[in-house]
Amino acid sequence: MTDPQLVLTERVQQALGAAFGAEYTDADPLIRPSQFADYQANVAMSLSKRLRRAPREVAQEIADRLADFPGTVEVSGPGFLNITLSDDWITAQANETLADPRAGVAQTGSPQIVVIDYSAPNAAKEMHVGHLRTTIVGDALARVHEHIGNRVIRQNHLGDWGTPFGMLIEHLLDIGEKAAVAQLEAGEGNAYYQAARAKFDSDPEFNRRARSRVVTLQAEEPETMRLWHIFMNATVRYFNKVYTQLGVTLTDDDIAGESMYNPVLAQVCDELQERGIAVISDGALCVFPPGFTGREGQPLPFMIRKSDGGYGYATTDMATIRYRVQDLKADRLLYVIGATQAQHMSMLFASARIAGWLPDHVHAEHVQIGSVLGSDGKMFKTRSGESVKLLELLDEAEVRAAEVIRDSDYGDEERREIAHAVGMGAVKYADLSVSHDSEYVFDFDRMLALTGNTGPYLQYAQARIRSIFRKGGVDPAQATGPIVIGHPAERALALRLLGFGAAVAEMAENSAPHKLASYLFDTASAFTTFFENCPVLKSDVDPAVRASRLALCALTLRVLDTGLGLLGVPVPDRM
Repeated sequence: MTDPQLVLTERVQQALGAAFGAEYTDADPLIRPSQFADYQANVAMSLSKRLRRAPREVAQEIADRLADFPGTVEVSGPGFLNITLSDDWITAQANETLADPRAGVAQTGSPQIVVIDYSAPNAAKEMHVGHLRTTIVGDALARVHEHIGNRVIRQNHLGDWGTPFGMLIEHLLDIGEKAAVAQLEAGEGNAYYQAARAKFDSDPEFNRRARSRVVTLQAEEPETMRLWHIFMNATVRYFNKVYTQLGVTLTDDDIAGESMYNPVLAQVCDELQERGIAVISDGALCVFPPGFTGREGQPLPFMIRKSDGGYGYATTDMATIRYRVQDLKADRLLYVIGATQAQHMSMLFASARIAGWLPDHVHAEHVQIGSVLGSDGKMFKTRSGESVKLLELLDEAEVRAAEVIRDSDYGDEERREIAHAVGMGAVKYADLSVSHDSEYVFDFDRMLALTGNTGPYLQYAQARIRSIFRKGGVDPAQATGPIVIGHPAERALALRLLGFGAAVAEMAENSAPHKLASYLFDTASAFTTFFENCPVLKSDVDPAVRASRLALCALTLRVLDTGLGLLGVPVPDRM
């Protein structure tokens, strides 16, 4: 089971070594799909100056050393290599992939411990659309790393500690535990917070109580901790409603909030200061990682302890990275956090490396998350200017999805199940199909379209394949072929299916869900062309051709189902 592009890369690199010497075997052949052949290699253009030879002459040298290649190689234009694979090779590889339960996706030979920090809502406020991307992207990355054999440790780093909790707990006492729990479980965290804040700003006695409560919270006084747990448990139950509706894999066992690190913050500061890594600057304890400067060129501080003795995000984050490396034994750290935190994350990684808490063998990556925009190109908000509640947004997605399938001949319960799958699939795929560090416009009409690069289009493609097997009375697992290529659409689909393993590997390696999404869309498009040109169940289709086409359908179904599952996009049986 081999991806054609990987095969071609290896073969062309071998040809480069044979033609120009071993020092050229690691050159990137620059192989891309082509409209003139299966693939095009542009390496001759990039190497011509280094070799001091004409690109076309370089290309011919490479082509001459690909004589045993399973296909044809032609020099085109100023020095392109047009590569066409043989039908026999594609057929053989497609049948191997069909027989592989993993459809060509390899498991890693050296499993890693991958710690993924994602979702991380603030317990003092309700989840809004801004939490959508960190949750969806992080969950997709967790799924794909588990699929290739890595051990994934999910970390939901809740904002569940700090000075605001003094006023939040006092407000809980004012309105009563029962009323507070009901409000928090209903997702009215913003209203709760605003009411507490208003009293904090206007009522001196409440302000005094809130400040005193912070002291007892930091001291972990039993009654204060009981009230804090009441607040947190109600808030987490609300978060879980969102996670359940979205279909993400986070559980309560994955919660590792700021409060978890509170007992070690003083130790973190003391150790950094004792080792001379952190120094006092204007009364604050700071690390000055090299390469970070302010507007006037002065060194930029990474503040570990404030001048008043309080701790901030940097303190907790340093404790967090130390714990994940030393205690969880992480090989790779993925922080799925907003792009606006890029400088903070860079300074965190640099400071942790200086401290020795992030050794060279551990790869730490900030998976930057871009903003979700409204149709006006600004931050996505309600008409009144407030953040859009995530739960309300998801409910609306299901309502709109129900409208898309309203003419379908299903019972009420099945219609609700399909609407849920289509609605969540549309929202999640729209997010995952664009690069995670870019912004995108939230547009229900585009997301729910049954054509184009959308979740519903991919869901419909796999549902259509399932309908073929239902009509034919065949179990997809029994469609074993063999695959035989005859029509160009069969060839194009088979060739596309061979790339699944590489697409999954690229998503895992580069933390790029949009690459897998793009591959799945291209696969679904290739299947649509196949479906329109290659009858499967018609009575006049030769039995061998029918068996081959059913096998292609089965392999396509497995690739789409597996791929969408790795993205966390649900796949309804019918649409």
